[in-house]
Amino acid sequence: MLKSMTGYGRGQGAGAGFDLQVEIKSVNHRYFELISKIPKQFSFLEDQLKKQVQAAVSRGKVEVTVTAQTDTSRNVEVSVNREAAEIYLSALRAAGEELGLENDLKLSNLLQLPEIFSVRKVEMDEEEAARAVAEAAEAAIAAHTEMRLAEGTRLAEDLKIKLDRVEELVAQVERRVPELQKAYYDRLYQKLTEVLQDQTVEESRLVTEAAVFADKVAVDEETVRLRSHLHQFRTFLESDGPVGKKMDFLVQEMNRETNTIGSKAQDVQIARIVVELKSEIEKIREQIQNIE
Repeated sequence: MLKSMTGYGRGQGAGAGFDLQVEIKSVNHRYFELISKIPKQFSFLEDQLKKQVQAAVSRGKVEVTVTAQTDTSRNVEVSVNREAAEIYLSALRAAGEELGLENDLKLSNLLQLPEIFSVRKVEMDEEEAARAVAEAAEAAIAAHTEMRLAEGTRLAEDLKIKLDRVEELVAQVERRVPELQKAYYDRLYQKLTEVLQDQTVEESRLVTEAAVFADKVAVDEETVRLRSHLHQFRTFLESDGPVGKKMDFLVQEMNRETNTIGSKAQDVQIARIVVELKSEIEKIREQIQNIE
């Protein structure tokens, strides 16, 4: 099935002390280009994330954004220096007894004493972070792919209609060329008859002139190649892999054959068909710009 290059997906992940979200947005681009926006504490996972996205997306401008919320209560470790606390308490009690002061010490008094408490920031577990980011990215990629497939299906249906129209116009050209050749033969016969009057028109000369004209306006090679391109294009519509660039090349070839038909066939009716052919091919070209 065709995939569009335009899509969006979002996934969630979590670890000890953090919750994160991965968002993927993509738009048309000739090649694969990744723009990543990742918080500093997760920057070491940029390569992992790029490989994960590139495994699912072969073409397009992709923006990956990672946002994280950290729980400070789970990222901070507080420890008590019991030995220092006991030394402080022992000294304060002794001073109180010596000075005859009431012992009104409370736990809150310890907060004012230096080196009793130490606060240490707990480092993030990198393996856990890698797992959480990969999990969130996988969910985002799945949603992103689903959207691209849905859009690709709509594009394929529209392209089928346009390809049918191109084939119909090619058939019109094929029907018109023999009519054009016969009309030339009839005009030539009438002209020679008028010029020669009572003399007999040489059939061999007439046939030779008509054959030269028929060869000039013959477009069967071009229409055969056009039909071949249409068949190959329809095959691409059923493909599961990236085919956007191949389709673009086929459209160029279809335009080339159409231009040749227009230059060969010296006929107003065929010229009109060629104009419509080029219009339909241009519509196809515009649509495939969004196909991966």
